[in-house]
Amino acid sequence: MTDWPNGGGVGPRPDPTRAMPNPRRGDHYGGHGNHDGPTGYDGRPGYGGPAGYDSGYNTGQVYAGAGYAGGRGGDGNVGYRGPRPAPDWGRRIKVGFVTLLVVLLVWSVGTYFWADSKLRREVDLSTVVDRPEKGEGTTYLIVGSDSREGLTAEERKELHTGSAAGKRTDSMILLHDGPQGVVMISLPRDSWVTIPEFKGSESGKMFPSRGANKLNASYSMDGATLLVRTVEYNTGLRIDHYAEIGFGGFAKIVDAVGGVEMDIPRDIKDKNSGADFEKGRQTLNGAEALAFVRNRYEAGSDLERTKNQQKFLAALADQTATPSTVLNPFRLYPTMSAGLDTLIVDKDMGLFDLASMFWAMKDVTGGEGVSMNMPIAGSAPQGSLKWDMAKVKTLVEQIKNGEKVTVKGD
Repeated sequence: MTDWPNGGGVGPRPDPTRAMPNPRRGDHYGGHGNHDGPTGYDGRPGYGGPAGYDSGYNTGQVYAGAGYAGGRGGDGNVGYRGPRPAPDWGRRIKVGFVTLLVVLLVWSVGTYFWADSKLRREVDLSTVVDRPEKGEGTTYLIVGSDSREGLTAEERKELHTGSAAGKRTDSMILLHDGPQGVVMISLPRDSWVTIPEFKGSESGKMFPSRGANKLNASYSMDGATLLVRTVEYNTGLRIDHYAEIGFGGFAKIVDAVGGVEMDIPRDIKDKNSGADFEKGRQTLNGAEALAFVRNRYEAGSDLERTKNQQKFLAALADQTATPSTVLNPFRLYPTMSAGLDTLIVDKDMGLFDLASMFWAMKDVTGGEGVSMNMPIAGSAPQGSLKWDMAKVKTLVEQIKNGEKVTVKGD
């Protein structure tokens, strides 16, 4: 047995040179702090023990390190982070605004190239010969064809299109956007005109004049380029851009924008076009809209039919060129996809030209433009319509010179 001082208990007698750290003096295991004690357990100062002693005790922590929250700093004081700085809302708003601009820019550029790639640039106006001089403004020839391209048998039945092969012009409209404003002129497809000599769109060969015939016959003979050539020859007005859409594309565009609101002037029922409407304001879906613009027999004349077409196209453009469509991708993309897939344009027509055409049609609805039929002088062979060439000449001169249109159409 080993004797303890003062009669202590049994066991090994502790070494009196050994001492435990004194936290009140800043003694700690990290070796940093108030070094006011003797050499530490491992022989370094600041531990309050003799040199060379190792207790074997190590928690792996450093106590009271500089800046340690709630601990003792290098000078023995408790560490303090300080208050959190207030958020810089000005900077956050700027960053958010810049991010939004970048997203909109990427979306806009992506949409542009996507839509531009879908345009069917199939009409080469450079093959049209003996063209009139260009005047003020821009002139578009807008054609609605009876093409059944892309329609299933069920869709043809629903749209009352029939199953005729090929395609013919169902409607033709001259749209001029110039200093005098917008002028929309319908060209009855039964107009009696001269089909001049022309260059074949595929062969490149020159063909002699086909003489007097209905205007839509020129399209049947050699397509869009001969139609442009015939319109230019008989009016003296240069066509800058050409746009054509078939039955299926027309109906899909109307459905994509959620229908078009129209004020039907009277009860209409026509089994040939499928038109069946009651008088009054109503929203037409794609099939109903197609029936309305194609209604010919009940309308009483081709001139009445062309007026209905103008009203509807202007209403369609007015509804399409709105923030609810343009800024809503869930309506914009279906609308553009439906139209661009079936829209045939000239090789030089871009998206901005197409947008300008729609905005010009929208102006007609807003009362900022003039809509009319080509002036008619009377009937002609085969139940066709003869133009009043004196009025046509004055009308074209006013358009080309950028003057206000005073000629009245039928």
